[in-house]
Amino acid sequence: MRRAPRLHALLSRALAFGGLPPPPLPRAQLQGITEPGAASRLGAAFLARALATTGLPAPRRPRALQRITEPGAASRFGAAFLARGGFSTDASAAAQDSAKPAAATGGEGGDGKSGKSEQGDAGKSVRGGPVSWLSFLLLLVTGGGIIVYYDKEKKRHIEELKNRTSAVKQEPSVGTAAIGGPFNLLNHDGKPVTQKDFFGKWTLLYFGFTHCPDICPDELQKMALAIDKIKEKAKMEVVPVFITVDPERDTVEQVRDYVNEFHPSLIGLTGTTDEIRKVARAYRVYYMKTEEEGSDYLVDHSIVMYLMNPKMEFVKFYGKNYDADSLADGIIKELKGHQ
Repeated sequence: MRRAPRLHALLSRALAFGGLPPPPLPRAQLQGITEPGAASRLGAAFLARALATTGLPAPRRPRALQRITEPGAASRFGAAFLARGGFSTDASAAAQDSAKPAAATGGEGGDGKSGKSEQGDAGKSVRGGPVSWLSFLLLLVTGGGIIVYYDKEKKRHIEELKNRTSAVKQEPSVGTAAIGGPFNLLNHDGKPVTQKDFFGKWTLLYFGFTHCPDICPDELQKMALAIDKIKEKAKMEVVPVFITVDPERDTVEQVRDYVNEFHPSLIGLTGTTDEIRKVARAYRVYYMKTEEEGSDYLVDHSIVMYLMNPKMEFVKFYGKNYDADSLADGIIKELKGHQ
């Protein structure tokens, strides 16, 4: 009985907030609010009055409103909403089953265990949602299988590439590099020299200039040591040759004084600007003046030694990374390989 005045007061405040008068209910009707289903009937009446206030007609299906007051109507309404929203029928059925009285879920014949079991299964279905543990496990197994398959195929592909690479036979090289050619220069004694003067001898060529501050002296010293080591180890002679890339300053006299500082067998060659350009181009040698200040300048050039066979054909080149020992051993290997 105490709840009726409170509900009436709450409803009156709601109506007053919307500009509506409070419901003039007698005492008997206030008592009816506490009866089972009274809240639903009161909601239906409130809905009809609200519609009438806004100018809308009242619902044409009073029976449908009456059904709202029946026990379990809210649960059935929720189940219908779940079914219409696209959820599984198990979820809606679970909602309907939860609305049934406890006595009915026990089933006829007093078998309460079966009713509890059905409710438990329904609860599991609802809690699981659209993705169950079984589907999640299948997803993991499928993903793992795909990863294993991909890894296996990758290894197989790599193995096939290795087999193909190993199956390729080593073909003999065709021809030699286009390095070398005819030239006409002057040696450090002022005598004309061509490539034919070196036929029948193994020759080691180096291009540089006499005013070089450090690199050329180091390379020529390394060449001189290698020549002596080759003669000592293999009892074979190789002719060392120095060709200048600075013909403007490296005269015959300048070249003679320069080569005598390194080895008695070292031959120095010089010539005109055009002749030096031709021989440098034939041997693929780069050179260029840098830091020119009057008559004092440096020449940037390739730092390479060329090993030529007795026909003055190119055999191999050796860079700055070779020391005297490795240079001598490399040349000895080539000499023995061409015997």
